[in-house]
Amino acid sequence: MNTASANETYNYKVVRQFAIMTVVWGIVGMAVGVLIAAQLVWPDLNTQYPWFHFGRLRPLHTNAVIFAFGGSALFATSYYAVQRTTQARLFSDGLAAFTFWGWQLVILLAAITLPLGITSAKEYAELEWPIDILIAVVWVSYAIVFFGTIMKRKMKHIYVANWFFGAFIITVAVLHIGNSLAVPVHFAKSYSIYPGAIDAMIQWWYGHNAVGFFLTAGFLGIMYYFVPKQAERPVYSYRLSIVHFWALISIYIWAGPHHLHYSALPNWAQSAGMVMSLVLLAPSWGGMINGMMTLSGAWHKLRTDPVLRFLVVSLSFYGMSTFEGPMMSIKTVNALSHNTDWTIGHVHSGALGWVAMVSIGALYHLIPRLYGLTAMYSSNLVNIHFWLSTIGTVLYIASMWVNGIMQGLMWRAVNADGTLTYSFVEALNASYPGYMVRALGGFIFLAGMFLMAYNVYKTITQKEAVAIDGVAQTA
Repeated sequence: MNTASANETYNYKVVRQFAIMTVVWGIVGMAVGVLIAAQLVWPDLNTQYPWFHFGRLRPLHTNAVIFAFGGSALFATSYYAVQRTTQARLFSDGLAAFTFWGWQLVILLAAITLPLGITSAKEYAELEWPIDILIAVVWVSYAIVFFGTIMKRKMKHIYVANWFFGAFIITVAVLHIGNSLAVPVHFAKSYSIYPGAIDAMIQWWYGHNAVGFFLTAGFLGIMYYFVPKQAERPVYSYRLSIVHFWALISIYIWAGPHHLHYSALPNWAQSAGMVMSLVLLAPSWGGMINGMMTLSGAWHKLRTDPVLRFLVVSLSFYGMSTFEGPMMSIKTVNALSHNTDWTIGHVHSGALGWVAMVSIGALYHLIPRLYGLTAMYSSNLVNIHFWLSTIGTVLYIASMWVNGIMQGLMWRAVNADGTLTYSFVEALNASYPGYMVRALGGFIFLAGMFLMAYNVYKTITQKEAVAIDGVAQTA
């Protein structure tokens, strides 16, 4: 390898900033999640102060975990991977810095407004119109930095991880701007421009594709870069990765109506969402298999490499949740699962098992390299964190599966005369053991995040650690 001239360097400063904030926001978002899980077990934790009630903290939890933790992970990994795979410095250091500080401001404003009850009441899009405008400005700046870097690349080829990152950036911009169109009433209140059932359709076109592109396509970009790097193996099938990309982005965008089964949405639209969700299983599993098979000839590394364990087990959860999702979109299954805790279990098999674990694995690979090191301070702590994350996730999702199926069956049970066998309160009482297990699982997962924060702190404060703001490219 020939080192390029000293003025041709990668920008690691913004990557390092986002990487550290990913850990911070992960702890904050998951701590709020554990609190609201505990509120369902011990309702007295809903104090007389409205800012700490479940109804206000729950959207704070989802926004913190998806956009603060997940978003920061995506910024960090995409900025790192696009530079390494294009052999080009970020398009604009100033604009990259703006995306960091702008995104942190968005998160701070969310943390202030949501507990105050300032909300548009749209799932995953609760923030009011002034913050929505700021998000759009930051996101367009992100797109300029990312695609500007692609345009100035020194490699002719565009690596597949960048295809996934690029699709996620473009689609999230379209989804956010389209769904957030509103008529402001005053600074803290607006109303959607869409009426009735159309508003619901637009919302779940956004809502499911926030999952499909923010929480799937973006993190598949992470998988396609960091799994081969950590395994020190090439991607199993590059051709399959391209087929995976085009199939996923072509199909995912149509799946949103499955959130609106048995609603005022026209029946044909509900059925179309169900069919596209079922078709989606093929590209999802194609990507999962491609990631898994990348370890061909390197499976023995799982015995000694806990970072690789995070990445591989995250793919297992991805495969499981992308089988479960299409199954739950089938109308007859949805009649049982809808509005039950089964949906919560499904969401968290993806959120904890896939998104969080692939992010954590990528960060454990990334952080030492941002400080001129080869490994984390303690591999043993990484291993303990892996088991805490895995056990916490399994406890969480298993308890919600049991609760959800039980709730669905109890709500549908009828006596011979057609009256309901169980009241809603009886179903709620029966759910309490599951809520306790869920809170325990969340607490165990959160404990792992605190362990990660300690390990990161010890790593970056080592005598040998040097914060790298720019590293020389290699030809």
